[in-house]
Amino acid sequence: MDFIDTPVQSRDKTILELREFSRKLVRELGFMRNTLADSGLAPSAVHAIIEIGATPGIQARDIAQILRLDKSNASRQIARLEAAGLITRQTSSDDARSSELYLTTAGQKLRRKIDKFATDQVSDALRRMVPEDQQTLVRSLALYADALAHGHDRKTPHAAQTQNARIVEGYRPGCIGDVASLHARFYAHHAGFGVYFERKVATELAAFAEGLPTPGKALWLVMEGERMLGSLAIDGDAATRVAHLRWFIIDDALRGSGMGRQLMARAMDFVDAHYDETYLWTFKSLDAARHLYESFGFTLTDEAEGTQWGTSVNEQRFTRRPVR
Repeated sequence: MDFIDTPVQSRDKTILELREFSRKLVRELGFMRNTLADSGLAPSAVHAIIEIGATPGIQARDIAQILRLDKSNASRQIARLEAAGLITRQTSSDDARSSELYLTTAGQKLRRKIDKFATDQVSDALRRMVPEDQQTLVRSLALYADALAHGHDRKTPHAAQTQNARIVEGYRPGCIGDVASLHARFYAHHAGFGVYFERKVATELAAFAEGLPTPGKALWLVMEGERMLGSLAIDGDAATRVAHLRWFIIDDALRGSGMGRQLMARAMDFVDAHYDETYLWTFKSLDAARHLYESFGFTLTDEAEGTQWGTSVNEQRFTRRPVR
């Protein structure tokens, strides 16, 4: 049987098709309407509700950055939501000049309504696709969204401040405390973890780093000068040929820079050369991280409530096998 290579489509044609699909997505998801998700709110206000609900205590400047709004527009949306009784402000304990944003009871009720609307919308679409196509869609959209975000942030002063960040391999003085600190701040904010979790990260990472360099094990750090802004480690077992991906964290300063994807790419090249399987543990609701994992071929294989981190959370195990 003869196989004929399909000609590679021109870049111009790909751009035109992606623009067309993007316009169609905007229309079908309802972004051309005055209100979104049957909420009575403008699309930017709906997304502000979602972000505040996902990260209680988030600050207004972070809302503006995440939603790609200028500060004045973000301030107006937040003021309207506050006047409608959907959000409340509290003075930040770290900076009296800043306000932390939280959903009120009415805001939480609206968020649940928005979530149900969006879930039903996506679920209805997925019923028209086979499971294999669903996973392909998730990976492709994750790549596209990351690429768009990288292109946007590259043009901003915030991203320019971290343009000298680089990836180094192996232990560096101070990295154990820095990695533990990044984890402690992130998971205190997103999962309510405390000193037990921070001590566990620091203790286990110290034991791991002390054994480096070791065949089949690796630690990568994102450095900007002497600042440590990210990490990822592979802790493998040569006997079972199974690797554990651990301590993957990226500082908020590198959000949208593509550095997290670069770390993952290095790690996947490493495990593909040494192991037959790689797994990681994460927590439910960390959607951005999940999309990144899935774009590299990880699939959810186990989910259960656990308390090993000092508080009760829904733990998820993702597993990946390299394509041979």
